[in-house]
Amino acid sequence: MNSIAFKPQHRMALKHFRFLFVMTLVFLINACTNSSKDELTPPEGMSVVKLNTFGKPFAIFVPDTSKNPLSITEEPSGALLIKAGSSFAVAVYEEAADLELKRSDIKADEINKLNTFLSDEPNAIFWESAITEPEYHFLLNSSVGETTYSFQDHQVLEGKTPSKSAVQKMFDSCKNIKALK
Repeated sequence: MNSIAFKPQHRMALKHFRFLFVMTLVFLINACTNSSKDELTPPEGMSVVKLNTFGKPFAIFVPDTSKNPLSITEEPSGALLIKAGSSFAVAVYEEAADLELKRSDIKADEINKLNTFLSDEPNAIFWESAITEPEYHFLLNSSVGETTYSFQDHQVLEGKTPSKSAVQKMFDSCKNIKALK
């Protein structure tokens, strides 16, 4: 039986090659793993909910589902209603909302009077209004692939309006949806 004998300089080259090969594999595996984690890593206190089983090619962040019961329902209106706990409720529509029309409706409302726009962007509005007490609402459009979706706050409980921070959390979650592959 013949065995291959390497010269000392070849042994050193083989060790360097093995080292580079292993390091390249580690780098590639780490790069692939980290990029997918970063895309779907929720902020502190939040969970990822993938909506592809409901025909939506994206994920959204909701309050931690281990502490907040999650319900997702398809409404007769065509909206997908996502609720997590007692202060997070978002309606998702599979069409863009007319934000200019909504802005003018908000400004013209004589009953639920506009106090201020907290955020007024080309694709999103977040405002404070009041009948007797302040209440907060948002509406935004976001495109995923070929489809533009609209997102808006939804009443959580009868008679109880969510706090500014709760609606801000919903608004931020909807602004940061993540497309799924």
